[in-house]
Amino acid sequence: MGSHLVRYSLLGQIGRFVAADAVCYPRNSRVIVRSDRGLEIGVVLAGPKQSDNQVSLDGQILRRMTVEDDLLEARLEKHRHDAFTACTDLLSQQSVPAVLMDVEHLFDGEGLFFYFLGEVPAEAERLTEQLAGVYETKVEFRKFAETLTEGCGPGCGTEEAMGQGGCESCTSCAVASACGSKK
Repeated sequence: MGSHLVRYSLLGQIGRFVAADAVCYPRNSRVIVRSDRGLEIGVVLAGPKQSDNQVSLDGQILRRMTVEDDLLEARLEKHRHDAFTACTDLLSQQSVPAVLMDVEHLFDGEGLFFYFLGEVPAEAERLTEQLAGVYETKVEFRKFAETLTEGCGPGCGTEEAMGQGGCESCTSCAVASACGSKK
């Protein structure tokens, strides 16, 4: 199967992604992709074509967006706005001549990106690194990212654990298993 054309990232990058589950996703499907930056939300622009098998890929489509993903996206959006406000306040308080345009949280919570207009002074870089550390801790994204890759415990997301009632109602486990972290 060929690759899907997907728009992803806050800046609207477009890349080629192969579906991990070999599904042909229709145009405008909201999907979770694994890019070189981490897990991100994407929108399918075009389905796969057989003729593009030799084209280099930008990552994988892991799955279609779920209700749980929509809830997490809303949480990320709230914290994105909080990070924007905190950064602009810090820049103003410390008289750093930088114009913050936007902030982006990756879906897995591992990446927090600050986008500035023009040249970024060293002071702004220092402040954004500090803020990224604060938001990693405050929002507890690291714990979420670990759950995405490891689940809640031994066998998380596997049929065995599901059959024993261990993971059936756990939203984190549902998200982890949907991301392909089955052990």
